[in-house]
Amino acid sequence: MKFIEEHGQFILDNYESMSTYQLAEELDTYPNKIRRTLKKLGAQLKTKSEAQKQALSSGRHKHPTKGTIRDEDTKIKISESVFTYWQTLSDEDREARAETARVNWESMDEGVKDNLRQSAAEAVREAAKNGSKMEIFLKNHLTNSGLEVIFHKKGLVINSNLEVDLFLPTLKVAIEIDGPAHFFPIWGQDSLNKHIKADAEKAGLLLAGGFVLIRVKHTSKSLTGKHKRDLVSLITVELDKIDKKFPSKKKRFIELEVS
Repeated sequence: MKFIEEHGQFILDNYESMSTYQLAEELDTYPNKIRRTLKKLGAQLKTKSEAQKQALSSGRHKHPTKGTIRDEDTKIKISESVFTYWQTLSDEDREARAETARVNWESMDEGVKDNLRQSAAEAVREAAKNGSKMEIFLKNHLTNSGLEVIFHKKGLVINSNLEVDLFLPTLKVAIEIDGPAHFFPIWGQDSLNKHIKADAEKAGLLLAGGFVLIRVKHTSKSLTGKHKRDLVSLITVELDKIDKKFPSKKKRFIELEVS
């Protein structure tokens, strides 16, 4: 009790900015005693995640992966293990995670929510202006492979404002990367119907113009190493076929899926 009487208020006043380890050093004691004191005083102890963040920000601990350079084999193994983990989650586990996310969102301060909304809106604007992550990745890969790639090409069809995500002029190939909103009513059924109609019209105009259209269906919310490898493998096969022999009219619409 004497320790609490002498140091209790100091601990409460500084716990938000200091860790139990730092407080223990300051008061020449040990961290567990600080934790016990905080509990007796009715303080809400930091979660493990919060404590780790504070330890990293204070420099007491080093980030376990920051600055680490991994070889490609290691990156592949990590991405495949994460992909396998998510694929094998049961429906109950997925629902539990969704419920946790909902509770976490509802418990957030409105200021934090506003910042997240702003970040999300900026990400959407950036994708509209500079392309999605998958578009940028595929463009860089194809360019590095020696192909000429035109990003967000306009003017392929006369008297049309039509724009395609990627255009390969030497092969006369247009590539469209379509996310979940093109296939699911994420923004409502009306929005989905508009996407479906616009996609059909674009496909018709491109095919009538003598181009090959490769439509990539990407329904995942993320772009993992596995997604990238699957996309490269699928695209490479189709482009090799087109390079060897330009397809007939009936075979110029190609659908691929990366999920």
